[in-house]
Amino acid sequence: MTEELDFIGQDSDGGSEEVVLTPAELIERLEQAWMNEKFAPELLENKCEIVECVIEQLDHMEENLKRAKKGDLKVSIHRMEMERIRFVLSSYLRCRLMKIEKFFPHILEKEKTRPEGEPSSLSPEEFAFAKEYMAHTETYLKNVALKHMPPNLQKVDLLRAVPKPDLDSYVFLRVKERQENILVEPETDEQRDYVIDLEEGSQHLIRYKTIAPLVASGAVQLI
Repeated sequence: MTEELDFIGQDSDGGSEEVVLTPAELIERLEQAWMNEKFAPELLENKCEIVECVIEQLDHMEENLKRAKKGDLKVSIHRMEMERIRFVLSSYLRCRLMKIEKFFPHILEKEKTRPEGEPSSLSPEEFAFAKEYMAHTETYLKNVALKHMPPNLQKVDLLRAVPKPDLDSYVFLRVKERQENILVEPETDEQRDYVIDLEEGSQHLIRYKTIAPLVASGAVQLI
């Protein structure tokens, strides 16, 4: 796993840029996306480019192992690493699907009102899944309950019925890039807003809403 890979990502202006990554750097990005997704209360921007590159890399590793000598200790070590990568990838995708199922009306509404040029939270496959999940949910509610109720009660507003992600929940994070003048909102009416600096390498417990943009930019890592 020494060859370099071409990875198409988003720059700070929302445009595309080509980044050359080693396989180790690619797996590191997958693990960072996995940890952020696992601990963030909301669905984050999709990382389909990373997912596709990792799948291609796993296929490439599988082909290399087929050509390796049987009984070679390196083969067993590489297979263990492949299983570890598959676990991280599967866990990342499962975590995203669970959030889509939990918050699907709000995710689709956010997608509908997303400004042009802003990165999408959903991959094309996830968007299709979310729409299908919403359609099935509406059909199920109608057939099981709503059609048996009075006409004035046969409609349900899923945006009101389904809870939103709790952006006020607290998360642990590690600072990757020093940040200055981060505005922290008060927790009670008696407190006032205050500003903090986040030093590189420091760890904090802080309200997610405060640092959500830093998670998106990669300046902090949820842990």
